[in-house]
Amino acid sequence: MTNNLPICEKVAEIYNWLDKQIASNKNLSNGCTACGRCCDFKGFDHLLFVTTPELIFLRQKLAAENIKQMPSSVCPYNENGKCSIYQNRFAGCRIFFCKTNSIFQSLLSETALSKLKGICEQFNTPYYYCDLKTALNKTIYQLD
Repeated sequence: MTNNLPICEKVAEIYNWLDKQIASNKNLSNGCTACGRCCDFKGFDHLLFVTTPELIFLRQKLAAENIKQMPSSVCPYNENGKCSIYQNRFAGCRIFFCKTNSIFQSLLSETALSKLKGICEQFNTPYYYCDLKTALNKTIYQLD
């Protein structure tokens, strides 16, 4: 894999921005209780979508040999109801809460996705936007 440190730095900036937005708008986000229910995508009736820069960031932080396949509808990083990659979790994981203001969530999502797509344009990197299962089982291996 090529030197992706500049991409990872940009992703970290977006994640920090998201965390600050959520912290300063607790009345809209209602905060995560870390219950782990949303990590069961089928059970919670939703999908988590991720982007190319986020996958590059995850590979950089975990190293390729620590990337897990996703054989079921439950995030493979949910271990005993807790996120094992919490500090490196995706934008969607940072934004989505069981009880939240949907307008606030949508605005954050649209802004974050725009910024993530901008990273791809800046670094001439293909932009993928796919569900986590596809990303972990296939797309992440196309980043070499």
